[in-house]
Amino acid sequence: MFKKFTKGCVTIVQKYLPDPFLFAVILNFIVFILGMVVTGQGPKDMVLHWGNGFWNLLAFSMQMVLVLVTGHALANAPIIKRFLANLAKIAKTPSQAILAVTFISIIACWINWGFGLVIGALYARQLAKRVKNVDYRLLIASAYSGFVVWHAGISGSIPLKLATAGADLAKATNNAVTEPVSTSLTIFSPFNLIISGIILITMPLLNKAMHPSEDEAIAVDPELLEDENLEPNIENPTPADKMENSPVLSILIGIMGIAFAVFYFAKNGFALNLNIVNFLFLFAGIILHGTPKRYIGAVAEATKGASGIILQFPFYAGIMGMMVGVNPETGSSFAGVISEGFVNISTPTTFPLFTFLSAGIVNFFVPSGGGQWAVQAPIMMPAGNALGVSTAKTGMSIAWGDAWTNMIQPFWALPALGIAGLGARDIMGFCVIDLIYTGIIIALGLMFL
Repeated sequence: MFKKFTKGCVTIVQKYLPDPFLFAVILNFIVFILGMVVTGQGPKDMVLHWGNGFWNLLAFSMQMVLVLVTGHALANAPIIKRFLANLAKIAKTPSQAILAVTFISIIACWINWGFGLVIGALYARQLAKRVKNVDYRLLIASAYSGFVVWHAGISGSIPLKLATAGADLAKATNNAVTEPVSTSLTIFSPFNLIISGIILITMPLLNKAMHPSEDEAIAVDPELLEDENLEPNIENPTPADKMENSPVLSILIGIMGIAFAVFYFAKNGFALNLNIVNFLFLFAGIILHGTPKRYIGAVAEATKGASGIILQFPFYAGIMGMMVGVNPETGSSFAGVISEGFVNISTPTTFPLFTFLSAGIVNFFVPSGGGQWAVQAPIMMPAGNALGVSTAKTGMSIAWGDAWTNMIQPFWALPALGIAGLGARDIMGFCVIDLIYTGIIIALGLMFL
């Protein structure tokens, strides 16, 4: 019965889910129309919100491109390829491959979401090369499924914002939170660790149970996953060729990168963000490839999967602009109306649940932790205080909702899909099952733990 339901979800998604770019365009039109209906604004207002927000994710878009490119290039270094290949040897059967990649992905994403996105997809590629008859679609979906825990982990932007003192915290929460909230009450709280632990233990088993029968599994030809040969073959090299193929420059610039990383962690501790993750991936790749020529080739190969990010992220920025665009007469925004609607039907017991659900809905249109916080914190944090719900529980309810619907939001899957060479419709049917399951676990945990 379960496999029939999974197969039905996969079939429906493959038939009806459009290309991620068309999906983003359709979402633009949906928000445009609903924004006018819900907030009472006119077409001109919505177009202005859309256009004014269109380029607000440029810096983030470049960060995401670099997550894909530097991570993929690093994994193409000989020593990393050998490490991932050896790690893939632990799986001998399709079931073991699904269990392994899900487990590794959840742990990696809990540590750092950018790191987890890349490592999960790269590990899945190595498993696909070695394990016969493993369904490649489910393998990549399992690698992506770990992303559901990222906002509950140590790189979660919302709990980290709550832990940061200053006037910005009070302003963002409409003066509901004026003192920092320790991560011991959010990320490392018993309720958050229990939810994360249950997902870590059970979701690999769930993904394993989704694996199609051998005659229905769609495997990939291992030869299609082989990377291009990056070893240069030059006859009669010129001085320029010799420089490009010399390890000296790579070593020198690599030493500078290592020095900065040492200074950074000495000053900030284990504070990972997208910039430092990309920095580490970049310079580790330069060093491990040995020569500039090899690394240039690896980056050129990696950029082939970045087109989706480059094309789609501005349209999601436009959606965000329309979601947060305020009607000057009423002071309402589309995202604000959604949040306020859930607040109005909440009790102290159900408030974490409805905060979680509202965050999941808003995240579908505003797929950014910072954007989610800016939209919901001024509404949900004061409401939680008024109902007697702890600040930490309210904040983590927003955080979990922000991460939850990423399971069916192609926005965040683009780096993994670029590495895997698949489309969103190939994995989203499986991700629907993960969405339903984790939604139940998270909702129950937030209400009763």
